Amino acid sequence: MNTKTLVALSLMVGIGAVLHTVVPGVILGMKPDLGLTMMFLAIMLFPEKKNVLLVGIVSGLISALTTGFPGGQIPNIIDKPITAFLFFFLLLAVKKINKPIVKAGALTAIGTIVSGVIFLSSALVLVGLPGGESFTFFLVTAILPATALNTVLMVIIYPIVTSIAKRSNIIATT
Repeated sequence: MNTKTLVALSLMVGIGAVLHTVVPGVILGMKPDLGLTMMFLAIMLFPEKKNVLLVGIVSGLISALTTGFPGGQIPNIIDKPITAFLFFFLLLAVKKINKPIVKAGALTAIGTIVSGVIFLSSALVLVGLPGGESFTFFLVTAILPATALNTVLMVIIYPIVTSIAKRSNIIATT
């Protein structure tokens, strides 16, 4: 892994960590995970297995440190690497689609839902859900709004970041 790639991945994870930290918890400590958007962006810019593994593990650890969800540390560590690889495989599956903004938005929406379901499922099994709330309650009140927010954010920042990355030779022009 070259230094430019490592620095770019670190910046994206760092920005994701700041976003994850500053966004307040909405429903019983659940907050939209804007760090996912940065993780997905890193995977789209540097789609190699070693990069996906690195960004997934580091994003999981940082999300675990900054979570507001009671007992959400281990579910975050479980969720992020799995979501990162599922996102990567989806990205490879739609590689031939030539609408990058649409592809980025759609994959972000799918990835956020997958991440939320994995997180809630592992939280339900490991620590239970706070307040005796149901899985569906959190799906509707936390995951779906986070999906909308992450998708809009990705559609806005993806063209900006790819333009800057291409001009600075961080990623290969396609």
